[in-house]
Amino acid sequence: MARNAYHDFSTFDAIMHFWAKERPDGPAFDQDGRVTSYAEADLLTRQLIALFHARDIAPGDRIAWLGKNRDIYFMLYIAAARMGAVMVPIGWRLAPREIAYILGDTEAKLLFADADFIAVAHQVAGEVPANPEVIEAEAARTAAAGFEPAQYTPPDPHDPVLQLYTSGTTGNPKGAQLTNTNLLGLRNAGIAAGLDWQFYEPGDCMLVAMPCAHIGGTGLVNIAIASGVRSLVQAEFSPVGVLEAIEAGATHMFIVPAALQMVVQHPRAATTDFSNLKYLMYGAAPMPLELLKEAVRTMPTTKFLQAYGMTETSGTISILPPEDHSLEGNQRMRSAGKACPGVEIEVRGPDNKEVPRGAIGEVCILSPTNTPGYWKLPEATAKTIDPDGWLHTGDAGVMDADGYVYIQDRIKDMIISGGENVYPAEVESAIYGHPAIAEVAVIGVPSAKWGEEVKACVVAKPGMEVDEADVIAWARERIAAFKAPKSVDVIPLMPRNASGKILRRELRAPYWEGQERQV
Repeated sequence: MARNAYHDFSTFDAIMHFWAKERPDGPAFDQDGRVTSYAEADLLTRQLIALFHARDIAPGDRIAWLGKNRDIYFMLYIAAARMGAVMVPIGWRLAPREIAYILGDTEAKLLFADADFIAVAHQVAGEVPANPEVIEAEAARTAAAGFEPAQYTPPDPHDPVLQLYTSGTTGNPKGAQLTNTNLLGLRNAGIAAGLDWQFYEPGDCMLVAMPCAHIGGTGLVNIAIASGVRSLVQAEFSPVGVLEAIEAGATHMFIVPAALQMVVQHPRAATTDFSNLKYLMYGAAPMPLELLKEAVRTMPTTKFLQAYGMTETSGTISILPPEDHSLEGNQRMRSAGKACPGVEIEVRGPDNKEVPRGAIGEVCILSPTNTPGYWKLPEATAKTIDPDGWLHTGDAGVMDADGYVYIQDRIKDMIISGGENVYPAEVESAIYGHPAIAEVAVIGVPSAKWGEEVKACVVAKPGMEVDEADVIAWARERIAAFKAPKSVDVIPLMPRNASGKILRRELRAPYWEGQERQV
């Protein structure tokens, strides 16, 4: 395997200079047949910095993106990272009021929008105090081409350059700030450790089909850019799109289990040639063992990597390597793997001390990829990151004698539906206030299609009838459709503990009976 042209840079600015010189004609981005070389991407990102300067964007200022995956988004992001502005991609599935919250929280001065979202962008921008200028994505590309490349000072590697919003277990979403060091810091340790999957050849190609507002979308481009290879960008995930991309030369990809299921079970999978695909990374939700075995059978020449991580750790901090995957299945395939080189993982008890191997506790992470904190939320930051720098994930897990981590349950009750994070508290507050409902508790129940789906358990007000369709419609008016319940159960009484806390586990139990994992 060719292992030349490796560098140890940990900033986007240094990396772009390196590849523009080392691989000027190599493809950096490819979307719908439009290919941008590394030399072109280097120039355009420096011209975009000039466009930022013309609009008084300074280091530390937030700029936002509303849209699907676009090559121009990734170049706006790299431009921001090179000069120290902070890119905030906003999930295009969010409801307008959710978009407005993020835009207001960031005080973004510019909002770049995909053509399909320009009307929503204008509507929302006018509702927030900062009233950001809205710029259509392709217009930004054209305008930037008219600028001379900017002179700028790259940011300190520990200054934030990306801010991803992660819905909290209570209240509004939180902006996790991520730096150059967070986003690029583990690569060198992986290369030093000689891990095969950290080495990329010039002809390799990263398929980017997961949403850019998630670390599983934008994070893939970080890897591709650091490695000097092509990012094949798809606006959004579709099973056919993935199968076509693999046949067209995609060598690496990341996918969530619900999406992988749609790919391997699609009729075209039976006739697809998977031989180009070297590595398939999967994660963000538990992978049923039977689905994983089916995927391994369907793609016999592909090496599988399970990645475990979260937004606050800039993505992957533990890996289940290819050699731990087998056609017949094994115990380790139920785990989230073990710590990546450069990362420490401990399972800790309520006293913040490590529990014995095999005992359940909270998964805690010490890594150069850990966020420096949430934007404007010092208390939430202090709750998540302890004084020694360990990040508390909120996931309950067990570590075996060999260091493999098994995620057991969610301390925080989060639901992962089709790779999207849904927090019960957010859905409950959307349903609460419905005229017929006295109490509501939201749980995740197994779904063959999405992994988990949202169910609302409600107690009716005395003398009132609850109509399932009406409750779902009520929720959809207030939150994104993917967060709204797919079903509603009317129950006579909410199960509670002695202190009055609703016992979601009791509500979930009947639906998860016989399932491998209660998560």
